[in-house]
Amino acid sequence: MKSVFIVFNQAFTSRVEYMLDELGHRGFTFFENVQGRGSETGAPHRGTHTWPEMNSAVLTVVPDDRVDELLDTVRKLDARNREVGVRAFVWNIEKSV
Repeated sequence: MKSVFIVFNQAFTSRVEYMLDELGHRGFTFFENVQGRGSETGAPHRGTHTWPEMNSAVLTVVPDDRVDELLDTVRKLDARNREVGVRAFVWNIEKSV
């Protein structure tokens, strides 16, 4: 199993939820009002007067053989509007209850 952490501009919230539904990833944890800044070209998303945009994030656990499909879909979503931004990070799940 792998954990996939997807961080995205709040403008993409419905698209990310739709993407998970279409791929059959039912379980996820949703984080609202996530602050941050992209490591390469991203502007700060701080919810302030100067940097008013905010991010959200989703954490989902998927079988190893479904990770590439999910990442490919995230890549396509990001390509539609690079200025809005979406990133995904994957790590191993050693154990779960």
